[in-house]
Amino acid sequence: MGDLTGRTVVVTGASSGIGLAASVDMARRGAHVVLVGRDPGRLTAAVTQVEAAGGRTPPAYRADFARLDDVHVLVDHLRQRYQRIDVLANNAGGVVAGQSRTTDGFEPTIQSNHLAGFLLSNLLREQLRNGRIINTASAAHAMGTIDPSDLRGEHKAGMWKRYGAAKQANILFAAEAARRWPDIMSASYHPGFVRSRFGAGIGVNLMTKVTPFAKTPEQGADTLVWLVATPRPQLVSGGYYEKRKLIRPNAQTEDAQLAARLWDASMAAVGF
Repeated sequence: MGDLTGRTVVVTGASSGIGLAASVDMARRGAHVVLVGRDPGRLTAAVTQVEAAGGRTPPAYRADFARLDDVHVLVDHLRQRYQRIDVLANNAGGVVAGQSRTTDGFEPTIQSNHLAGFLLSNLLREQLRNGRIINTASAAHAMGTIDPSDLRGEHKAGMWKRYGAAKQANILFAAEAARRWPDIMSASYHPGFVRSRFGAGIGVNLMTKVTPFAKTPEQGADTLVWLVATPRPQLVSGGYYEKRKLIRPNAQTEDAQLAARLWDASMAAVGF
């Protein structure tokens, strides 16, 4: 992976874990990294780490993706500051226990993992021309079944099935974006089982600390940084990657008709 000097990279979920590790690595390679995170304290700490790696203070914006209004405010800031964004790393997300709705009326896991990033990508469409969109997905996509007609969670499903469905949405979004936006290189990837704050509210992060095969955030971020830094002709737009290799997701996630239905349902959900 080479030099990223002159590239503007917006990373969501950048205040800890994979997002922070990727931001530090890319800043070290010369990228102008823009940090987006939910927690003000962790975001401030992340700024310090990225500044130390890159030698300049990165812009940082607080946004809670459980609120779509926060996405609109974030976009207002980014549009004012940047005419061009080279890469949008849709990395924010998590798993939410229990049955609930966001203030926007959606199931929280699908909103924080998919709808918010989908909205952000669409609102930044002009800034991203000839750039890249990279979605953090997961092998957990095989555990769920996305239903484009039920983004509000009317049909109750278990926590991990909801998470799997949201990760399916990440992969389907990347594939459909490649078809609809051919000028943008779009991809998704599986980071592996990573020691991070993921699932902190339900104890998953504690499990990663005692699991011998769990990756460090730096290891989990490797494919993300690789997808940002690798020359475009060497990548397959719409592809799903793991360990820097193009792999096939499960059969449902390769369904182009499902991807188109999800895109249309997501557009309606976020108000387009």
